[in-house]
Amino acid sequence: MPIPNRLKNQHLLWRAGFGPMAENAAGLDNITSKQLWEVLLKTSSKEPVKLVVASNVVDGLEKGVDDMVQIEKLTKEEKKAIQKQSREDLKTLNLRWMDEMINSEAQLREKMSFFWHGHFACRIVNIYFQQTLLDIIRNNALGKFSSMLREVSKSPAMLQFLNNRQNKKQHPNENFAREVMELFTMGRCNYTENDVKEAARAFTGWGFDVKGEFVFRPFQHDAGVKTFFGKTGNFDGDAIIDILLQQKQTALYITQKIYRYFVNEKADDVKIAWLANRFYQSDYDIEKLMEAIFTSDWFYEEKNIGIKIKSPVELLVGIRRLLPLTLQNENAQLLFQRALGQILFYPPNVAGWPSGKSWIDSSTLMLRLKIPQIMTANEVISIRPKSDDDSMMGQMMENKIAEKLNKSYSDKGASAIVDWEAVATIFKTVSRENLLPKISDTILQTNSRINTVLLLTYLNNESRENYIKSVIINLMSTPEYQLC
Repeated sequence: MPIPNRLKNQHLLWRAGFGPMAENAAGLDNITSKQLWEVLLKTSSKEPVKLVVASNVVDGLEKGVDDMVQIEKLTKEEKKAIQKQSREDLKTLNLRWMDEMINSEAQLREKMSFFWHGHFACRIVNIYFQQTLLDIIRNNALGKFSSMLREVSKSPAMLQFLNNRQNKKQHPNENFAREVMELFTMGRCNYTENDVKEAARAFTGWGFDVKGEFVFRPFQHDAGVKTFFGKTGNFDGDAIIDILLQQKQTALYITQKIYRYFVNEKADDVKIAWLANRFYQSDYDIEKLMEAIFTSDWFYEEKNIGIKIKSPVELLVGIRRLLPLTLQNENAQLLFQRALGQILFYPPNVAGWPSGKSWIDSSTLMLRLKIPQIMTANEVISIRPKSDDDSMMGQMMENKIAEKLNKSYSDKGASAIVDWEAVATIFKTVSRENLLPKISDTILQTNSRINTVLLLTYLNNESRENYIKSVIINLMSTPEYQLC
């Protein structure tokens, strides 16, 4: 049985973006996946506007301090105040980027940037360095991986996070060199300990100044002869990166990671090998790699659709794209990120966030299922079933738990005003009897469908608008909606 056009297009939008948006969801029946891919490419072709949120406090520091000596003269209280302000600014940067994910036409670029944000995981409390790293990633997200790798490796954020400022001649620190190979290029077990030692020597002298600009300090650099991956020479850091990019294992490792993230966690070694070879031959052209994936017939096979567990950010952004809403307090999104285990700019470790079933446990699943009702708190009352017999006692207890959960988050500004008129336009040409299947096909990516008899007990039939509201909120509150 052929895959319906709408399902294929929604599949593309969820994987190459953050899901369909209310204003264009109605047209997904009438465009081919190839045409939609071309739209995604076109809308992501412009250079992104840099997200700048640094406060006046930190602005003043950057403009007024010209060297590290003056920073050392700051009092303990002044340094604490700067760190505190950086944390606050990181929250603002988090929300600004989420807003881009929700509202930007450049869905492909922002989704690729989100992927690279996890690949080049970096956790430091310095707003300027994080802004710079995000800017590098967003500008190179669809360009050449080779260029992005080099720029990321020279960014103050990564050099600080991976301790390369402590990597000096005669006192090498291997952390940076090891992670460049293990996490950014080759993958574990594809290099020797001697390769790590020799690469660390080559990266000595790499650092940055107080303004966050890359600096090579020759007096800290080990200029001796090094042997790396069977090659011998007076290598510096750029030469090491060149050699790593010459290894086909680098193309294979990156392609494997991209395939598991965008296609299926169950790797298809034949397809990955074919993609990796093309990626290597194209000089690591990311756009060409993604085009090969998203325009292939196998990407749209049933086994690849509706099987990926949405990360917390994907879940939150996807809800907000389909439900245009104004949160009572935008900061509530930070609460959701923290509770669900994925805070932008705060990866758990150098390897980034986990994926798949690791996103789900008993507590996070409960919250995931309640988020649509928490956000649409004013609508929750209208979608609860009337229940006055013993058979409903279990569901009544669940409702009481939901009420407490809703109130807890609503009190922190998580409730919102939804533009239901915009949502209703998606289904304006759909007859009443076809509303439920049409909404289900729009909300859910899985083959399985909710028991209609059970679902009908939760729906509000007072009006067409209330019916649409209640169907959407209930479907978004199911385990099936956690998948894309």
